[in-house]
Formats: sequence, structure tokens, C-alpha cells
Amino acid sequence: MQYDVVVVGGGPAGLATAIRVKQLAAEKGAEVSVCLLEKGSEIGAHILSGAVIDPRALAELFPDWQERGAPLHQPVTEDRFLFLSEGGATKVPDWLLPKCFRNHGYYCASLGNLCRWLGTQAEALGVEIYPGFAAAEVLFDAEGRVYGVATGDAGIGKNGERTARYAPGMELHAKYTIFAEGCRGHLGKQLQERFNLREGRDPAVYGIGLKELWDIDPAKHQPGLVIHGAGWPLDGETYGGSWMYHLEGGQVSVGLVVGLGYANPYLSPFEEFQRFKTHPAIRPFLEGGRRVAYGARAINAGGLQALPKLVFPGGALVGDDAGFLNAARVKGSHAAIKSGMLAAEAIVEAVAAGRAQDELAAFPEAFAKSWLHEELHRARNFKPLMARGLVAGSLLVGIDQVVFGGKAPWTLHHPGPDHEQLKPKDECEPIAYPKPDGVLTFDRLSSVFVSNVAHEEDQPAHLTLKDAGVPIAVNLARYDAPETRYCPAGVYEIVTEGQNPRLRINAQNCVHCKTCDIKDPTQNIHWVVPEGGGGPNYPNM
Repeated sequence: MQYDVVVVGGGPAGLATAIRVKQLAAEKGAEVSVCLLEKGSEIGAHILSGAVIDPRALAELFPDWQERGAPLHQPVTEDRFLFLSEGGATKVPDWLLPKCFRNHGYYCASLGNLCRWLGTQAEALGVEIYPGFAAAEVLFDAEGRVYGVATGDAGIGKNGERTARYAPGMELHAKYTIFAEGCRGHLGKQLQERFNLREGRDPAVYGIGLKELWDIDPAKHQPGLVIHGAGWPLDGETYGGSWMYHLEGGQVSVGLVVGLGYANPYLSPFEEFQRFKTHPAIRPFLEGGRRVAYGARAINAGGLQALPKLVFPGGALVGDDAGFLNAARVKGSHAAIKSGMLAAEAIVEAVAAGRAQDELAAFPEAFAKSWLHEELHRARNFKPLMARGLVAGSLLVGIDQVVFGGKAPWTLHHPGPDHEQLKPKDECEPIAYPKPDGVLTFDRLSSVFVSNVAHEEDQPAHLTLKDAGVPIAVNLARYDAPETRYCPAGVYEIVTEGQNPRLRINAQNCVHCKTCDIKDPTQNIHWVVPEGGGGPNYPNM
């Protein structure tokens, strides 16, 4: 199938790219064909975010977004920033809060539902959207330029043989292919390596965000209340933060972000999240309520100095596939939308000039002059400063943001990739986590159940090992199998057969968070796409 533009990924960045291409083409009276592939069962199925949404970029994409019915209905009414100890909380006075933690003018919302709405807008403009189709391979021409993608074959059994369900994948050819797969996109990762897009950049660093959606007692619901927390349950040396957002309809979003540069292999982000909900500042809101959804997703936290080169012959990286997220503001959807719009402008200009499969140099040039670049520049030192510990980091971030306004004449750098930060088990203390009560705190398997994960059982595992011996010989021996703890879905477990332990991979549990691909200390785990339509089916997340 031949198109002018193929977009891989139906999140805010991919949808904004497709929409803006169609808008600009219509303004020029030109016809530019656009196809968008989404590996989830529907647009929004794999979208997970807090989320407090800054509508700035959305308003540029659709100035009349409110009249069009965009699902941003609950404005932020109050900000609370809390420093948490195990038994207490200290609220930061409003006058001391840096601008990056102020959310008035923004909306507590479901990013998944916003993407579903963007999908309808894209289709109305003529974008062809194919949910349930996973882009499995980048296509290169004889000169090494990207000219499209191929979707994966369906109906391949675990033994590698075709089953009765077999359906071949298809090739989609394009003048330009835009990769908007979200954080640690598996094709984006390959492209960064093939074209050496990270040369001269800081290493990409990440966090894992874990989220639950709760229906709570209406008497406790405070529509528009935004709570951010730092400190407990994480120790003072582990980067992270927590949130509770009061959405519309009597629901709250509650979650925890744990930086994946943590050192103790016994730390479990999932268990830390469950502990967080027991804090006296959080528990009262949830008591008497009911959990309705759970999910997890890795997020980029590297900022401006960790962005790769954005373009290569035949395509570009947008959104969190590149790392357009402002960790200081705990926001990325507005950045994703804006990055897609900037890419679209370069695409339409190139197609109108009769170009194809070259570098869209106008995209990074436009980004460098945009408000998004200025915003990320102001936030560039946040993560390196917070890596110095909670107390020192918070003080230094305050100085950086309040005194210098994010414009200090220096740029700090990240120490190294997350997978290199784990210490051997002999240098760390095991962490004793309480058992879940099934009311406020839960285990992994019951959590996966409410993420509505579904994969075709008879297919090759999409979590692959480069060397099958490493999990036992290295990870178990040196780090006590950290994959059994950093995975938020119970995918990895050590089982013993006789005297011989082995790693069992329960790929059917995978929520596509990409944490294993990032944190595995030997980089032996390689995440590839399963059959299209597999994975979580998040409602209202």
C-alpha cells in the first residue's frame, strides 16, 4: 500500500502529526495521503497517563477544541505539593511552589479518551487509521533510506509454524514515515542505533509510571484537586514522585513514578506503589472506594540534553519515541502534540516540493525556534539535580527554577543509562513489603486482570532473550533476578525444576510498559511487538 505519509503509533504525537498534515494540505489545496497504524485494539487502548493536560498545543491544533467536544471537562481547582514521610506530610506553601508545579488553567482528564477523540478528528479529515496492526519492521531501500514499514504476520504459532489463523503482514510504503510509538518504541530504538541518532547526546533515562483508577465516595471527591508528592515510600536517594488527581465523575487517578536509575535490585516499583496508597494523606480518599483499572508505562525523563537527532533519511521521531517530555512538570502530552505538528509542517513542505525519503531538516530547525524548545530548556537540569537525592535535589531545583527561572548558564548531565545503575545484591538490603489486603493494596495478577490484557496464546513470545543462559548465570547470581521485581505485571518468575532454576516468561501478562527492555542490567531482554491488537485495553486511562 502506497501513501505519502505513514505514521506509526496512535498516541497524541502520531495523531497530531496526521491531523496537521491533512490540515496544511487542505490549506494548500493539495491531496496528501496519510495512513496511521496503531498496535492496540483501538485508538487509546494502550494510552496511559496521569493526566493533567496543558491544552496549549491542542489549542494550536484545534482553536475550537471546546466547541468540537474535546473531553477536557474538569479544570484544575487546587494544587497541593506534599513532602511525605512514612507517617506524615508537609505541604509546600503556594508562594514557594515553582511555576512548573502550578496547574491552574489545565485539566484533569483521561489521555486515552483525548486520543480517542483525536482519532475521530483525524478520520474526519481523511486519515486512514488501522488499529490492531503492529508495525514490526522498518523498510529500507538500496541506499539505506526508510521507505515505510511492514506489519507483522498473524497466526504464527509458538513453534514458528503457520496456524489456521495465518494472515501475512503488509508493507506500507511512504515518502516519509513518522515514528510515534511512545516511550522506548521498539522501531525507534532500532532507528536510533542504525542512524547513530544518539551521538553526542546524553543517555536516555527513564521512569516507570504505575497508575490506578478508582471510583471513590462522592463525599470525599474534590473535583479538580491535584496532589503531587515526593519522598515516602521511596528512600531519599531514589528519584520518583507520586500523584492523585480528582477527575470528573467521582473518579481519582492515583499513581507513582519511580526513576529506573535506582540502585537496589530488591526494589519493586509495583510494591512501592501499593505502599504509597496506605499513606495517611492518601488512604482516606480511597477507603470505601473501588479500584476499576490498573496500568503501567515507562516514561522518558532525560529532557532536552537526551533528545536524539530527530530526523533520518525518510522519516522522523516524534513524541515520547524521541523523548519530548517535561519531567519537571510531569507532563508530556502537550509536548507530544506540538512535536507532531512541527514534523507535519516539514512533511507538507517537502511533499509539496516533490521530495521523498530525504531528511526533514526543517523539523529540528523549527523545534529549535519553538516554545517547546524553550520550555524543555528551562527544565533541562531538573532530572540531573533530583538524581542528587530528595533533600539536596529539591533545594537545588528550587534555586534553578525560582532564582534562575530555569535559565542558569550551565547544563547538567545524566550519569549513565539506567541499566548500569543496579548494585550487586550483596551490597544491598532486601526490602520487606507487606502482603496486599485485596481492598486497598493488591497483587500483580489481580492488577493485570483489571488492565484487560489480552494476547493470542499461540504466538511466539514477544519478550525475547539474546542469551538464554544470562538470566540465571548473571541476573540471578549477581542481582537476585531483578526482573521478577521491576516488571509491574508478573511476566518474569524464577521456577525450579529439580535443582535447576530457570526464568519463566509469562508473556501473556505483558502490559507493554517496556521497563524490562530498559532496566535489564545485561540488556539481554529485547521487546518486540506481538500480534496486533494484543496487550492492555485501558478504559478511561
